Amino acid sequence: MLEKILRVLIVLTMIFHIGCTVSKKVGKHDKTLMIEEHFQLAYASAERGNLKEAEREYKEVLKLDPKNLKAHLNLGIIYGKQGKWKDEISEYKSVIKIDPYFAEAYYHLGVAYAEKGDLDEALTNYQKAIKINPNYIEAINNLGNIYFRKGSFEEAMAQYKRALEIKPNYIKAHYNLGSVYRKIGRLDEAIDSFNRILEINPKYGNAHYQLALIYFSKNEYQLALQHIQSAENLGVKVDPKFLERLNSNR
Repeated sequence: MLEKILRVLIVLTMIFHIGCTVSKKVGKHDKTLMIEEHFQLAYASAERGNLKEAEREYKEVLKLDPKNLKAHLNLGIIYGKQGKWKDEISEYKSVIKIDPYFAEAYYHLGVAYAEKGDLDEALTNYQKAIKINPNYIEAINNLGNIYFRKGSFEEAMAQYKRALEIKPNYIKAHYNLGSVYRKIGRLDEAIDSFNRILEINPKYGNAHYQLALIYFSKNEYQLALQHIQSAENLGVKVDPKFLERLNSNR
């Protein structure tokens, strides 16, 4: 009799443990589904320009999973789009506190500081992003932009060239390199950079605009006119005063 009672107790114990395990698995599955649903709602809201709703959805994710790096990062981006700079910075720092090797958080910190004019902090965070991911071309390009804004043109060119070594058809780096060349008077090299963009994408109107400005400064008015017309045809808004000066030299 005692043996039968023990067998029953063992069976009941096993059923209890199995039930608990299944319940935990189902609970975890439900939580994962809820998180994914909130992410999808956040993406859709942001796509529609409803930033407040996107913000609420990411906060719902963080209620379910306070250490969700993607939610913290995306919430920071949403804050940035709303001009909530302190909240934006706070979210990126939350990511870094959870994972100090999350390169994207340093990158977005760099973007936020650059937009606020804190170039030294921007530079530091871009460098940290690149240290973690040496092929992070967006961070490399933006680091070049910081050097450009600080007047360190050689350092800026070095970063743009580094980005192009990684991705030779990276238009932003070609454009920025051309802008530096133009700034320091190396016009032929600037022309090469902007022409390279047009080889990659013939419909990149701003490259035509830059070429028009350069050819005008070289007194090559016919070429300047050709490129300004191409820029206008591609939808680039042209400075009326420049057009006036160009037409007066035809």
